[in-house]
Amino acid sequence: MTVSTWAPLRRNAFRALWLAQFASNIGTWAQTVGAQWLMGDLGGTALQVALVQTATTLPVFLLVVPFGALGDILDRRQVLISGQVLMLAGAGGLMLLAGTGRATPVSLLGLLSLMAIGQALSMPSFQAIQPELVSREEIPQAALLNGVNMNVGRAIGPALGGLLIALAGPEATFAFNTVSFFGVLIVLTRWKRPSDHRPLGAEHITTAMRTGARYVASSPLFRRVLTRLTLFIVFGSGLWALLPAIARGPLRLDASGYGVLLGSVGAGAIGGAFVVPKLLQRMSKNRMVLFATFVYAGATSTAVLTQSFALVIVAMLLTGACWIATLSTFNATAQVLLPAWTRARALAYYQLILMGGQALGAVVWGAIADAYSLKVAMIVPAVAMVVLALAATRWLPLNDRPLDISPATYWEAPPEITDTAAGPVLVTVEWPVAPENEDAFIDAMQRVGRARRRTGATMWGLFRDTEQPGTFLETFTVATWQEHLRQHVERGTVVDQQNQDTARALAKGPAHVRHLLFAEPTKPD
Repeated sequence: MTVSTWAPLRRNAFRALWLAQFASNIGTWAQTVGAQWLMGDLGGTALQVALVQTATTLPVFLLVVPFGALGDILDRRQVLISGQVLMLAGAGGLMLLAGTGRATPVSLLGLLSLMAIGQALSMPSFQAIQPELVSREEIPQAALLNGVNMNVGRAIGPALGGLLIALAGPEATFAFNTVSFFGVLIVLTRWKRPSDHRPLGAEHITTAMRTGARYVASSPLFRRVLTRLTLFIVFGSGLWALLPAIARGPLRLDASGYGVLLGSVGAGAIGGAFVVPKLLQRMSKNRMVLFATFVYAGATSTAVLTQSFALVIVAMLLTGACWIATLSTFNATAQVLLPAWTRARALAYYQLILMGGQALGAVVWGAIADAYSLKVAMIVPAVAMVVLALAATRWLPLNDRPLDISPATYWEAPPEITDTAAGPVLVTVEWPVAPENEDAFIDAMQRVGRARRRTGATMWGLFRDTEQPGTFLETFTVATWQEHLRQHVERGTVVDQQNQDTARALAKGPAHVRHLLFAEPTKPD
């Protein structure tokens, strides 16, 4: 059965948060214009004007990973509320300082940085709660609608910001943004989110960060999404950095003309929300992303190959549709691959690449535009995108198989140890395997090994016994007994259980498990 593009909006919690976030996105983009304008009014240098962008992105880049871990060890609703409160405080402070004439370049940058910290705190948890707001089948549509939300806000916000500045000054943009955060806070405080299942309590932040990094490193399907995202973002982000230069240069447009281009991108994103589900009925995710990349590359190249304003508007419509199609597909694929216990910390790496890739792409393609020309800076990455997309579709295909990542407890109960901080822990599993099954067993155990590492193992290995033919010894180490208990009761999934069942079916008898604790030497008197 085909799921409607707008199906997630029928769910009360998703609809309320989506509408509140839409107002907030518009306010954020309007405030960006207001902050840049205010810095100019304050006599800021070119460097200080440029630092406005740095203040809004650098804290996100630096903090999104640890804050993603917080989203997994604390209640995500409270994390989101805390992030929104920080952003509200920053916007309110800017409104008061600008309104009373007490703003300075330093205070402006400081409050923008405070808001960026709030954004870093909110982003991973916001992505992680999407499967809690909609059904699994509606996740691709939810990702599409969230992408539309952001892109339409990007189109409307700057135009609204310019209008507010003309009518009442930069402080009006800060006031609008301040009010927009109240809507999100009201929705979050009224949302009755089910409590998290943590039988062993919350993890320590450093442990959670290490576990998140280990999960990403041991999840090939999720790493493919991150790699594909990197290739698309780095080579496709030049448009956002260079579109103002294209508008002012070859097209000779004024501010209103530039606004029309931005509006065309937003309109294209809305159109993409209708088109993408229909395309996915006719082609796989991999073919759809490849098709969207081809069209995106052609559209961005068109922007510098013609001086026809009408033709560039068409190109921007296609650009918006393809941008939303590609990123929403990556985002939805990532979300359905991640179990709830690690979703926020893993998606933090997604956000890290999304933000960092755009920043890197802007610098690289901006420098090439200065050194050579706008045409070179747009056409070279477009060609590279097409070549890399063809290679990635073949060698790094996105997962199209449904995976059951719901929680599952399938390990036998471990021995009772009172000192849960003891460790490292060495676990050995002796597997008896018939000779005709050995090759298949070794292949099956590679998937088991990745599951061990994803759930907490720091090292894993499979060894063949030279003295007892048909005997294999699996070994893995875990930092502490507490971490091993989490493997048992909190982190297993149905797909992990299925992989272990496959290995067990190839064994000719039950496996023998042993748990060993590191033997610390006795301290001298």
